[in-house]
Amino acid sequence: MIEFQNVYKSFKDKHVLEDINFTVNDGEFVCLIGPSGCGKTTALKMINRLIKPSQGTIYVNGKDISEENEIELRRHIGYVIQQTGLFPHMTVKENIELIPKLKNKNDRHLLEKVKDVLNMVGLDPDEYLDKYPVQMSGGQQQRVGVARAFASEPDIILMDEPFSALDPITRNQLQDELLTLQNSVQKTIVFVTHDMAEAIKLADRICIMSGGKIQQYDTPEQILKHPANDFVLNFVGKKRIWDSPELIKAADIMIDRPITCYDRLKCVKALNMMFNSSVDSLMVIDRQGHFKGVIHASDAADEKNKDEIVGHVMQKECITVSSQESIVDVLNITKEKNIYTIPVVDDGVLKGLITKSTLVTTLSKKYDESEGE
Repeated sequence: MIEFQNVYKSFKDKHVLEDINFTVNDGEFVCLIGPSGCGKTTALKMINRLIKPSQGTIYVNGKDISEENEIELRRHIGYVIQQTGLFPHMTVKENIELIPKLKNKNDRHLLEKVKDVLNMVGLDPDEYLDKYPVQMSGGQQQRVGVARAFASEPDIILMDEPFSALDPITRNQLQDELLTLQNSVQKTIVFVTHDMAEAIKLADRICIMSGGKIQQYDTPEQILKHPANDFVLNFVGKKRIWDSPELIKAADIMIDRPITCYDRLKCVKALNMMFNSSVDSLMVIDRQGHFKGVIHASDAADEKNKDEIVGHVMQKECITVSSQESIVDVLNITKEKNIYTIPVVDDGVLKGLITKSTLVTTLSKKYDESEGE
């Protein structure tokens, strides 16, 4: 775990970081992002003591790093930079095995580890082991840089805008490979970027900085839905949530207090409830709130059902969604099943209701926001 406590940094009279407090949990992927000069790279370089704080304390695995041997500290932290940082006079194999050799000169399985990390980043060891950096493209060099960071099996990996100089296609491929790699090895990664789309795609949590201060530190979903202030709103962009519609959940768009009734209610009374509430159906629940079915106005109004109770007439087989299913999932259901009234149910309990009206209202916001820009 990494923890910043009341960290400040000044260069002469310029305050670069002011009262920085945040924690990165074990196995978490955190992105630091903000405009140029916001202090994100300075904060990153403090973790491996390339830059020392003017005030405050940084802990790694519960230890104050100012009291640690900085060489040993760095040997246990992987580091990937924008320019790859590969030694031009060394082959790929020599670049990758450099730190592992410093940690264990007699590792008989080192070559196997080098081949493993190359395979993990999508490079064929037989083709690339003996190549020099100058013989490879920028994307291939960056893959080697990532492989080198993982080769020494560090608990923490720092990445300073590693993909920003690459073309969009290569950058997207490397982002996908990094996500796949992280899912399998679960390292603690701190990643600096200036690209909000990249941060949303990669991070478990995002730390947005400006003027040396943290403006918001939260999950991508919470930042997109609930920006902490105007700076975050403008930095992220009002329409950014529509770049990641999977983050819009059923819970965000549902009617959270739909009109309900019990299954013992007479159909004629249910029909009166619908008329008074201007709805064409009622959600049927028990006294514990468990979802039982839907009674439609057409069924309740049928002459043969006027003396029946709702439980005998209601539709029991209903398509439902959970509160955490995305608007993409909901729209797919409406298209495939041609239905627009969908109960939201968690663990059998009715949580809300999605209707055609709620979907239209939500989707219209996308275009309202674009017109306002």
